[in-house]
Amino acid sequence: MTLVAAADGSALGNPGPAGWAWYVDDHCWASGGWPHGTNNMGELTAVLDLLQQTAGHDDDLLVYCDSRYTINSITKWMPGWKRRGWKKGDGKPVANVEIMKALDAAMQGRRVRFEWVKGHAGHELNEAADRLANAAALAYQNGEQPAHGPGFGDTRSEHAFEVTRAPEPDADLFSLVDESAPSEEEQVVALERSLLTDEVRGDPAAVAALLDPAWEEIGRSGRRWTREEMVAEIGPLADPVDLEVLAVERVAGDVLLLVWRSVPATGEPSLRSSLWVRRDGRWLQRFHQGTPEA
Repeated sequence: MTLVAAADGSALGNPGPAGWAWYVDDHCWASGGWPHGTNNMGELTAVLDLLQQTAGHDDDLLVYCDSRYTINSITKWMPGWKRRGWKKGDGKPVANVEIMKALDAAMQGRRVRFEWVKGHAGHELNEAADRLANAAALAYQNGEQPAHGPGFGDTRSEHAFEVTRAPEPDADLFSLVDESAPSEEEQVVALERSLLTDEVRGDPAAVAALLDPAWEEIGRSGRRWTREEMVAEIGPLADPVDLEVLAVERVAGDVLLLVWRSVPATGEPSLRSSLWVRRDGRWLQRFHQGTPEA
């Protein structure tokens, strides 16, 4: 027998009020979260709680996720991280390391298969997990406790120690931000992340809506791009990319500079900078540059 579930995470502002959830059916699901966390924390913790709550079950487990970062972390990258003392190839600490260690322990001896599904594309289990994760994040935004769900009976209290004692988010420049609403810096980070999603990259109109009319880019290869060229040629990423924020600096009242590291599922990371300007109340990317990381 195979137990089939979906796991998802949500963060309002990323970081901000965050939620996680897994869903089997209307009688078997769970959710939770934090007043301040990241989307990746939610995605990972949803899988962790599912593994912990099903630890006493002999069935195989099939988990649907719309996060390639989560799937790759568990199935591809984790052995190398462990060999290097939970460090990445560049020697830097692994993000969300306490959750990663708990996932590693929870995977031992388990028969688990992960399958990527496109988010917000009508997949029944994924949509249900997404709604529950969003509801948990909204509950924390409103100063309330989310509905935790029935879970797998009494196994919740037995196997959820790491979840109820969830690690704090990695320290970053957002740690002192008022969580009641996304800051302008958080908004810009969220917009930058959206430019890495298939949903936006597959829609030329959505891409154009995020780029300033005078936009240009100097790419990692050294090629110079115009807005018209980018809108015409952009498409879904063949190699999913994770975004690591390095700095967000306000260089003028309506101008923010975002410096970040793009970490592909395969291949080498790049250092990137994006200049965002606010026009008529909307943040638009004015300039982007990518550089191979030494």
